[in-house]
Amino acid sequence: MYVGIDVGTSMVKAAAFDGTGRERAVAARPLRLALRGGFVEQDMEEVYAAVVAVLEELTRRVPEPVELAGLTGQGDGVWLVDAEGRPVRPAASWMDGRAHELLGRWMADGTFETVFRRTGGAMFPGSPGPLLAWFDRHEPKSLDTAATALYCKDMVFRRLTGAPAATDVSDASMPFLDPRTRAYDDRVVELLGLAHRRRLLAPVSDPVATAGARGEGLPAGTPIANGPYDLPACALGAGVTAPGDGLLIVGTCLAALVATTELDLGGEPAGLYISTDRPGHWLRAMPAMVGTAALDWVLSTTGVPHREVDGLLADTPPGARGVRVLPYFAPSGERAPFVEPRLRAELTGVCLESTKGDLIRATCEGIGYAARHCLEAAGLDGALAVCGGGTRSPVWMRLLADVLGRPLRVAGGEVGARGAVLAAAERYGVALDARAWTRPTAVVEPDPDRAAFYAKGYEEHLARLAQARDRARP
Repeated sequence: MYVGIDVGTSMVKAAAFDGTGRERAVAARPLRLALRGGFVEQDMEEVYAAVVAVLEELTRRVPEPVELAGLTGQGDGVWLVDAEGRPVRPAASWMDGRAHELLGRWMADGTFETVFRRTGGAMFPGSPGPLLAWFDRHEPKSLDTAATALYCKDMVFRRLTGAPAATDVSDASMPFLDPRTRAYDDRVVELLGLAHRRRLLAPVSDPVATAGARGEGLPAGTPIANGPYDLPACALGAGVTAPGDGLLIVGTCLAALVATTELDLGGEPAGLYISTDRPGHWLRAMPAMVGTAALDWVLSTTGVPHREVDGLLADTPPGARGVRVLPYFAPSGERAPFVEPRLRAELTGVCLESTKGDLIRATCEGIGYAARHCLEAAGLDGALAVCGGGTRSPVWMRLLADVLGRPLRVAGGEVGARGAVLAAAERYGVALDARAWTRPTAVVEPDPDRAAFYAKGYEEHLARLAQARDRARP
């Protein structure tokens, strides 16, 4: 069997696949986040223990030889480890907001835009550049003690295999990697005031590093490949490799990815270019803050359980009887396809006759408009795959297809773990039929009349958003 390991933010999963790509079994463990005053941290020992636990469970449930394993996980953040790969302090998550004031200064003085023009990465508070600079100013002893600033999957790979500390081009893409040379841009390191901390940046293994397991969770000697991280792994698992094709991950946050062979470092700084294992091929990524968390807030506020969502969506007409939602509920504002830290959600058109169904449908439509904005900014002009928790709602998927005005190829199962296996197979020269492994579980077609209705609604959304962005600026 083939094993994919996906170390997420709130959950660790391991999935077993047979040679045709059929998912045999999945094991999962939840992870905790420590939140206080804008700090969002994770216990590395807890994360690693969860990885070992899911692997032990999976190999018990499917007692077959493991041909190879692929590893992926959450990106960004800072995972400081010592020379033995042990944690120096808790990991700072990609969700962390402690560096927002520092990033604000960089946005004001032009550093933010300069970095984007060099690397194609629009920094946000939880990305490594701002976090490392914050630690250098406020917690320098942690950096003095650390040997390397890794990413999540890199910490796990080091512990599972004992291999030297390293990362891959996908994780390194934000914000230090030059996407043309596939090496760190030392001028960016200098711009962020981190030249004296340059030694902390993990060596880039290109292509991704491989090693044998030491015997924790997986049999000793099991071949493992380290990466790519979860966004590009999901793209591989959904079959998104041809230029112009895209993937929309409908989760707590939206992530829009479009495969491309062209670099365009002009335009409004937002998102990033994720380097892939194939030189000259990137994913133009717009990882937004808006997503199913917006719907969860509305459901919690209105007291509507998730099981009633499909029925309410089906019973409420397109346009939600005039209710409109700009779904930017994140306390950190938005980061793609634009950066607006002070942007907040807005509800309009609500009156005493508005129903819970109107609020819920308007929120789903608003999320769809935000997704369309991200996909257009990322350059989508081919086929579109979708994955993530939101795909479990068939009614919402029909609504999303109508709002986006295009067919949706639904990628089911553990898409990130599947992509990690395909990346590992490529690295080890194992022939797997990628077309069979990434065949969609369904294709959702848009309704032409509703698609035309939503095309007009999208233009209205953009106009309301422009006004809201103006109000959000100091």
